[in-house]
Amino acid sequence: MQKTLAITFAAACAVSGQAFAESHVDRTDWPESFTVGTASQGGTYFAYGSGWANLVAEELGVSGGGEVTGGPMQNMALVHTGDAQFGMTTMGPAAESLGGTNPIAPGLQMTNVCAMFPMYQTPFSVTALSSSGITSISDIPDGARIGFGPAGSTSDTYFPRMMEELGVNFERRNGGWSDLGGQLQDGLLDVIAFAAGVPVPAVSQLEVQTDINIIEFTEEEQAQIMEAFPVSAFEISADAYTTLEEPARSVSMWNFAIANCDLPASFVNAAVDVVMSDNERMVNIHRAARSTLPENWDKNTVLKWHPGAAQWFKENAGADIPDDMIHGM
Repeated sequence: MQKTLAITFAAACAVSGQAFAESHVDRTDWPESFTVGTASQGGTYFAYGSGWANLVAEELGVSGGGEVTGGPMQNMALVHTGDAQFGMTTMGPAAESLGGTNPIAPGLQMTNVCAMFPMYQTPFSVTALSSSGITSISDIPDGARIGFGPAGSTSDTYFPRMMEELGVNFERRNGGWSDLGGQLQDGLLDVIAFAAGVPVPAVSQLEVQTDINIIEFTEEEQAQIMEAFPVSAFEISADAYTTLEEPARSVSMWNFAIANCDLPASFVNAAVDVVMSDNERMVNIHRAARSTLPENWDKNTVLKWHPGAAQWFKENAGADIPDDMIHGM
């Protein structure tokens, strides 16, 4: 288990946590602490996940924080086994994990992972240095060195397949987003293929330090990818990066927070309430949280809901979640 990063909060230090502790909610079976599986530093998962982990810890008075991981596939494994209480995943890796095709544990059906709340869509985007002359997918040279993010991440799982679908011949590289950004600047990579909520911190850092091209898909490329993969059309807004002058055409996959299904319903319900009841606080953590809205509960078509989360969305978002999509029912 990798070292838990981000600030943790003790119950005695959080005034709001004390208030919650003194409420009518029975906390006797709550865990003493929790971790949220995120991804590599420099990516959206780490910034977003550490942010909501700290928020929940502070509000509920339970020690907790974000943990650096390999991303969605590893988070499914960590949450399934209970090594992490919470995590974050994308719908594609979630479906593969349920089906027993997660490369971390082939054959293991990770059915002890429950949906917690909707996060945001993950756009798939391509970045290159302006000096490379690469302005489109078709410009990517034969045998290009492409960084696809951490091994087992959503990006690493799907983007190589997408590139192959579009006829790109490449040399595959893996690593944390910040490391790959440094390699791109140093000329060790030709392209980085990002799958992360926008703005991706590593891209924002790159455009401060050098001139980059954010490469969009053509309409034909977008349609081809949507036909072949479980993604939908998406536009990266022009205000996401200073480099963009107009929206960039992309595709995306939904992300959900996940919880170990054995966690107490009251604990998960309280955690969901902290995150979902004040979107402005979440947007202050990361702009991708503009989509962390109660009405997006229906974007989960893969995972069974944790009973505590299902209760919150039924009571606060009018969610019509069928019993066969709620764990234990």
